Amino acid sequence: MLRTVLLTLLTLSIAIGGGAGSLYFVIKSAPPIGPVEAGPWIAFPDLGTTLADPYSRARFAREGGIPFGRAEGVVFTATQDSAGQALSRTCTYRVEGSMPSTRFWTLHASDMLGVPLPPLGRRPAALNSEVILHRPGNALVISVSPHPHPENWLPVTGQQAMQLVLTLLDTPVSAGFEITELALPEINRVNCDA
Repeated sequence: MLRTVLLTLLTLSIAIGGGAGSLYFVIKSAPPIGPVEAGPWIAFPDLGTTLADPYSRARFAREGGIPFGRAEGVVFTATQDSAGQALSRTCTYRVEGSMPSTRFWTLHASDMLGVPLPPLGRRPAALNSEVILHRPGNALVISVSPHPHPENWLPVTGQQAMQLVLTLLDTPVSAGFEITELALPEINRVNCDA
């Protein structure tokens, strides 16, 4: 009798512990399903919709995130430059090209966990469509660097890897336009500190 009870408790603890452990692993480390790529930029446009997989919804709930719905906007992240090299805070990059038509956009750098990098002195930690200097033809050039640059400069601090986060609000992309047909700015490495 006691042996049966102990074996039952052992079986239940292995099943519950294994199930909870595998669920934690999937929520913690598995990427969301359905990425869409546009150059070095990656988006998950279904995260805020009913089409999102349950693990992605659980991950966002666990992290306290609230994804945009399809009609609100879309968030693109880039962990590599246009040549496929990982982004580093010790390097200088030029984000150049034109933005898709959108009511408002923001660009900021964050660590690999998604935590925005701290501002450098009195410089803002992010840029947006209201403060950018445009070139002829609505083109833009943004320098992402630990060193000051003229015109549009997004300062970064630290030595580790980083990602760039581009948020487009109220854009045709969010209204069903194909993201794969979207032309987003390129990210070109200029140089790196030794």
